[in-house]
Amino acid sequence: MGIPTAIAANGRVLRRVPFGRTGGGGRRSIYAVFVGGSGQRHPGHEKCLSDKQKTPNCVGENISPPLAWSNAPEGTKSFALLLLDPEGRAPAGVSHMVIYGIPTDVTGFAEGELSKPSEKFVGGKNLMGMATYFGPGPPPNVDWHHYTFTLIATDLEPKALQPGQTREELATALQGHVKGSAGLITRFKHPS
Repeated sequence: MGIPTAIAANGRVLRRVPFGRTGGGGRRSIYAVFVGGSGQRHPGHEKCLSDKQKTPNCVGENISPPLAWSNAPEGTKSFALLLLDPEGRAPAGVSHMVIYGIPTDVTGFAEGELSKPSEKFVGGKNLMGMATYFGPGPPPNVDWHHYTFTLIATDLEPKALQPGQTREELATALQGHVKGSAGLITRFKHPS
């Protein structure tokens, strides 16, 4: 029986994205469900735009989209969740969210939950120096920017890593500890 690529729930579209398994034998299907988006636009794009007080390119309320996942790889002890805009600020892009230390009993976040500190995760440091979500904010009059959510299953205990790590520091700390990952690419263009 095949896995549906999209299902409807409460009038919203859910996308199922299989995790890739790193190393070792066969592939195990793990699913991250990203709620509220079709993949064509950043989920809940009207609310997710960055706060105009932080940068003049931003026009929204900076409310994070709802996310959920299930069926983590065996041996998973925590998750990390990243959001990157590869078209922003060449050559490395813009890191919009770096959070980690998410315990395995947490299987998602409600709308807006990633926009503020929480006991459910350890806040890293995005490009703006924030330990939480920072929504899309590309400049006006440019083409679409792509926003990649990446959920990483790790074998690290939730409190194993210190707060405040950048995307690059986290990548180094996770070497040899990744059990699998899933991603979703959304896109956004300034409404000007």
